This record gives sequence, C-alpha cells and structure tokens, in this order.
Amino acid sequence: MKKMFKLSLIMLLAFSVVLAGCGKKKEETNASGGDSAGTAKSSVKVGLVTDVGGVNDKSFNQSAWEALEGLQKDKGIDVQYLQSKSKEDYVTNLNKYVKGKYDLTWGIGFDLGEDMKTVATQNPDAKLAIIDAIVDAPNVRSVTFAENEGAFLVGVVAGKMTKTGKVGFVGGSEIPVIKRFEAGFKAGVKAANPNAELKINYTGAFDKPDQGKAAAATMYNDGVDIIFHASGATGTGVFNEAISRNKAGGSKVWVIGVDKDQSVEFGDDVTLTSMVKGVSTAVDKVTKEVIDGTFKGGSETLGLKENGVGLADTSSKNVPADVLKEVDSFKEKIISGEIKVPEE
Repeated sequence: MKKMFKLSLIMLLAFSVVLAGCGKKKEETNASGGDSAGTAKSSVKVGLVTDVGGVNDKSFNQSAWEALEGLQKDKGIDVQYLQSKSKEDYVTNLNKYVKGKYDLTWGIGFDLGEDMKTVATQNPDAKLAIIDAIVDAPNVRSVTFAENEGAFLVGVVAGKMTKTGKVGFVGGSEIPVIKRFEAGFKAGVKAANPNAELKINYTGAFDKPDQGKAAAATMYNDGVDIIFHASGATGTGVFNEAISRNKAGGSKVWVIGVDKDQSVEFGDDVTLTSMVKGVSTAVDKVTKEVIDGTFKGGSETLGLKENGVGLADTSSKNVPADVLKEVDSFKEKIISGEIKVPEE
C-alpha cells in the first residue's frame, strides 16, 4: 500500500512538472510578440516619441502609433512609445531608444525637429525618422505632407456648405505645418465662396482641449457654423463644444476633422468631413524599409498626387454629391498644376 501511495505521489509530481513546463513555454511565446495566429517574432525594435499632444490625441500621434501596432501584429516587431510631457523631454526620450539600440526611432511632430537633429548628429549609426519636419541628416528620414492641398479641398466643402457665410479655423501653435493648413483652407473657402467670412484663432497649444472649446464657443457665438481645426488634442474641445450646442438645439454647427477620419471618434452628427493625412501610411512604409533593410535617409513630401492628403472616405455621409463633384474638379486642377495652392 505504501509503495502504491509513493508511486502515485511520484506520478502526480511528474505530471505537475509537465504542466508547469507547458505553461512556461506558452508564457514565453506570448511575451515574444507573436500573436495568437502564430506571427513569427522579429528582432526589429522600433520606438516612437510623441510630441506634447500624446499618443491618444485622436490625431497624428495616434495615427503613427496605430501603424506601429499594426506592424507588431503583422510582422512580430517590438514596438514601444514614450509620451513627451514638454519640449524638454524630446532629447531624453529620443536618446532612450537610440542608446537602447533600437533599429528605428520615430519622432512625431514638427516640434521634435531640432532635437532630432542633435540626437542624429551625436549618433550617426542610429536610424531615425520624423513626421512633419525636415531634418537634414544622413541617418534621418523626413516625411512631410502638402497639408495646404488637402486643406484646400475641405475649404471648398466649408465654403459651399456654410449657411451663415461664416467659417472658422482653429490652429494649435503658429508653426509652418499649421500655417499650411490655414493657407490652404482659406484659399479653398474663397475659391468656392468668395463672399464667405473666415475667422481664425490660434490657441498656442496642441494639448489643451479647454482652450479649443473656448475658441470654438467664441466662433459659434459670432455666427460661424463650420470650424476646421488643426490643433491635435486641443481639437477635442472644439468637437465637444459643437456636440454640446447641437444637443441643446438651435442652429446646427459642424466641425471638420484633421489628420484622420475623426467621425470615427466623434460621430457623423458633428463631423462634416475630415482632412486626412497619410501619417499611418508613411510610418508603415518607412518602418517596413527598416525591416527589409532598404532604409535610407532623406526627405519626401506627400500631397494629393501621392495620395498623401485628402478627404475622409466617409465624406459622402454629410457632403452632398454635387459638392464632392466640385471637390474632385479642384483636386484634378491642383494635381495638374493648374491651381497652385499657397503655403502661407
């Protein structure tokens, strides 16, 4: 009886060891970055540094991070991000990935330009890439967009669809990329509706929804019925103000989203259309070049011709077919060079 008890105890312990080993093996597989479908683990590591708007800005930082998350799922690469609380964080955050021997370090936003130049110069063997700024260094890939061309098209929509004859533009900081948004929007509004009045407000921040809400309230009180924002997370406040007013009744007001289709976040009832930028496409493309070993420094600008900017695919939900047809006509003229959209 004792022998049988001992034998049973030994078998039970052995079985426990087998189960523990299986559990450990499964845990290591999940930690490696492979997904449930069996995506192979890649040795490539990519880090992303946001500007002060943060990774959940509902705009270009979020678009960039979503692209890396997609590559993590599809290619099994290791991706990480750091949110910058202030401009003083940029060098520290960039260096964390560079010194950590990451295969690529992304900087998202114009504000990171000077600091990325510093880090790139000090680390010539590192590979870096940036959105919305041009960094003149052989180991940096710079991707910018012709925001003025895309903004022209949503300006046409606003000019054609305003019922009050007043439209607004809310910008973050007065930096070249946002000035391109303003210039293109203004030109598009005037091309579609020469009598329309345009009101402009720069909040000076990309991470202050309360300031966006206040700017929108002032414009709507002045009779503006459509606001185009290019202000990152500050634009959340613009949407919130419009949503509140529409729920309260009275005159209908709209917001034109930026960088990504913001109707997905804020709904079709308030989002007239969005001017999308191919941030996720650019991040995906350049990162894949690192994965396959074809990465090179240099710069490129993506406009209407390259399908780098344009209207959201959901625009037909709120924009009439005749207006979209006119938008397409202007788009063709811009691509052909017949219309030169101002940048400032």
